[in-house]
Amino acid sequence: MIRSGNPALKESTFLDLGSGAIVRDDGNVMTLNGTVNKTGMLLLLCVFSAAFAWSQVSTPAGIVGAAPYMWGGLIGGLVLALVTIFKKEWSPVSAPLYAVVEGLFLGAISAMYNHMYEGIVMQAVLLTFGTLFAMLFCYRSGLIKATENFKMGVAAATGGIFLVYLASMVLGFFGINIPMIHESGLVGIGFSLVVVVVAALNLVLDFDFIETGVEKGAPKYMEWYGAFGLIVTLVWLYIEFLRLLSKLQSR
Repeated sequence: MIRSGNPALKESTFLDLGSGAIVRDDGNVMTLNGTVNKTGMLLLLCVFSAAFAWSQVSTPAGIVGAAPYMWGGLIGGLVLALVTIFKKEWSPVSAPLYAVVEGLFLGAISAMYNHMYEGIVMQAVLLTFGTLFAMLFCYRSGLIKATENFKMGVAAATGGIFLVYLASMVLGFFGINIPMIHESGLVGIGFSLVVVVVAALNLVLDFDFIETGVEKGAPKYMEWYGAFGLIVTLVWLYIEFLRLLSKLQSR
């Protein structure tokens, strides 16, 4: 059963792959407060790391030396994310490392966007956390329910967006650009709006995943894993808000 469109979060995470039984340790289990606290820790690590990268690349003369932070953070974050997904028991170590490395990428790219459109980063941050709390309210109040059909639909939409971005990246190596979706026209803005909505809906699935883990008594280290999955979605949502706002301001 699909528990989340986020590839880091799925129900099989709580299963012993050998026996198929739910992993449970009543003396040392996942809790909601523990997951919230660890999410806060990862966010702080990400923010501190991003602030450092920003301070290194943003100079009075403009943006200097951003590439190492961007590519190092992007590739390092991808490697650590894959390690965390396939070795979830390592998440107490790999998740904080992911937050630090991803922060370097976010700091560099945020500095570049802010250099082009002053104030855009603060707008994107406010929109990201505003969306987080809005979706949490909708989930807790029952306005949005994570039914199986809902999960499958969001997962399918997320997969479709991933394929579009993957195709765009591969074609870019050959100098070919997918028309309109990356531009500031109505089609490009509409595409970004759709991606933002899908990313926001992934938050609902992530909340459901974490709640399910708590109810099933997942191992304590899954607090780090659940926090990691939530950070992955928040990073994606923040980047998409930056892209959307930049398209709007460029008009």
